Amino acid sequence: MNDRLLYVMDPMCSWCWGFAPVFDALAAQAQSAGVSLHLVAGGLRPGTAQALDDGTRDYILKHWRAVAERTGQAFDFDAALPEGFVYDTEPASRALVTLRSLAADKVWPLVQAIQQAFYVEGRDVTRPALLVELAEQLGVPRQAFAAAFDSAAQRAATQADFAWAQNLGIAGFPTLLAERNGQLALLTNGYQPLETLAPLLGRWLERRACA
Repeated sequence: MNDRLLYVMDPMCSWCWGFAPVFDALAAQAQSAGVSLHLVAGGLRPGTAQALDDGTRDYILKHWRAVAERTGQAFDFDAALPEGFVYDTEPASRALVTLRSLAADKVWPLVQAIQQAFYVEGRDVTRPALLVELAEQLGVPRQAFAAAFDSAAQRAATQADFAWAQNLGIAGFPTLLAERNGQLALLTNGYQPLETLAPLLGRWLERRACA
């Protein structure tokens, strides 16, 4: 059976950062039952070219504070979104897609490293050099990752992820889907706590085991 837990997200989506501990636990729950993980880059702000203005920055930080309050995840608000920052999520998304083709088992650790760098350390994860560095820290050969990241094939694959999510009508992140024999079951569209989602995933896994 080609059963998968599909996580549609963006590495620079604040609610996805809030959801990270929840997904971590759900991923372990799924993998213990022999279900593989598949991360999809949903595309939050891909291709943005304009630097944030003060109003937009304040609006985003208001959301970040709401995420911190609800989820308990850490944020460095002092270092966040410095003047001139261009909130383009395509490079971080392409890093996800690139590593999926090179070392699928390291995709989620890379996403976690990107989230930690962006939200907790205030680092600019739109910079390819930083994304290469984070992948290298996970044991991915630097040159292989950098070459793939820059390739037309991985740029196209990233756009294909965005299109897949849009065609499915996914408008918000995080979105979690369970796939069995090509059939998708929606576990959540938007943040939900583990105590809500673990039983849902558990029931899906039970039905799968009985099928």
